[in-house]
Amino acid sequence: MLGTMWDVWLQLSPWLLLGAAVAGVLHVLLPRDFARRQFRGFGGVGKAVVLGVPLPLCSCGVIPAGLGLKKDGASDGAAVGFLISTPQTGVDSLLVSASFLGWPFTIFKWASALVMGLAGGAVTEALHTDAHDLQRVEEPAAPRSAMGFFEHMLDVIRPIWKWIVFGVVASAAITVWVPPGAMAGWSGMHAALAGLMALLIALPLYVCATASVPIAAALIAQGMPTGAALVFLMAGPATNVATIGAVKRAFGGRILAVYLATVIIGSVGFAYIYDAFIPFGALGTMIHEHGYPWWAWASGVALAGLFVHFALDDLRSAWHRRRARTASAAVTLEVEGLTCNNCVRKLERALRETEGVTSATVTLEPSRAVVEGFVTPSELEDVVRATGYAVRKEGAEKAVPGARLSVPSR
Repeated sequence: MLGTMWDVWLQLSPWLLLGAAVAGVLHVLLPRDFARRQFRGFGGVGKAVVLGVPLPLCSCGVIPAGLGLKKDGASDGAAVGFLISTPQTGVDSLLVSASFLGWPFTIFKWASALVMGLAGGAVTEALHTDAHDLQRVEEPAAPRSAMGFFEHMLDVIRPIWKWIVFGVVASAAITVWVPPGAMAGWSGMHAALAGLMALLIALPLYVCATASVPIAAALIAQGMPTGAALVFLMAGPATNVATIGAVKRAFGGRILAVYLATVIIGSVGFAYIYDAFIPFGALGTMIHEHGYPWWAWASGVALAGLFVHFALDDLRSAWHRRRARTASAAVTLEVEGLTCNNCVRKLERALRETEGVTSATVTLEPSRAVVEGFVTPSELEDVVRATGYAVRKEGAEKAVPGARLSVPSR
């Protein structure tokens, strides 16, 4: 079992790190306001989908990003197209998919996600509904701060590290414990029926596109048809309870129906097309060898070290949150500009590194920072602005300017 897990890890690590590096390059080269430009009308749907397809956002990160587009003035169609296409793809997941399943399958999956996003966005746009539009808030322009290439690489991998571990463990378990050919009976099914069965597995599953690839490869190796695996890889990342609830709250039931219909019909339909007309089957084989090149071993060790760092950091964050809940003296700042969990971690890290701060907790909903220690509110506001965010005036007024806070002795 451990040997199989290490084989999967070495096969996945180089391509995950390469995909994160590409995302870092895009972050450095693209303007900061690239995702905040006008996305309205059918042309806006196309731009939003093209923007979302290469972004390395999993299902947990795409929700605030998609709703952020809507908040900044994008139409419902553009936001829905972005929400459908983005979690299925991303440069990291595409490279990992090519490594496990081959380029023909990967390119078809990428094109299918593009078409599904365009179709779902266009149908939503045609409905001309804005009854559930979020109020657009004009935020003060925060000074542009260069996060840096390597820091953004870490922020790409950090939100999905637990799901990567889950995917590697699940893939190894399927390979070791499920008998070869266990799903061979699926091959005799009609392609649409096999796709629907895979859909029942994928819809409630909360897993990112990258982590689902080794699981799909193991399932194919056990006999799952390629089309059914395609459904698993498309519907799994695009739908889960959190995404469904967010779409319902932001857009209403009618748009939610469009969203789910697009994912269900699109994934099963494209799976049928692949099985019926594409002559290339997915590789679906797990490599079991000990002669991996040096760069695969280096990538595997580096990624393992990163994951250990992430685990320790998460434990430290949990400890700080526990202390913050019991603190009797703290400064509370209402923060603007937080759009995802990466933003939360970035601001928390900056606040904790500030001299005099003993604990800092940042939340996305509500968008707020609670800081404890020997520090003034004005100093904390400077840290928030230097990190690239803004402080609401009503939040700043809650603190007494110039007052030093002390932590009660325990």
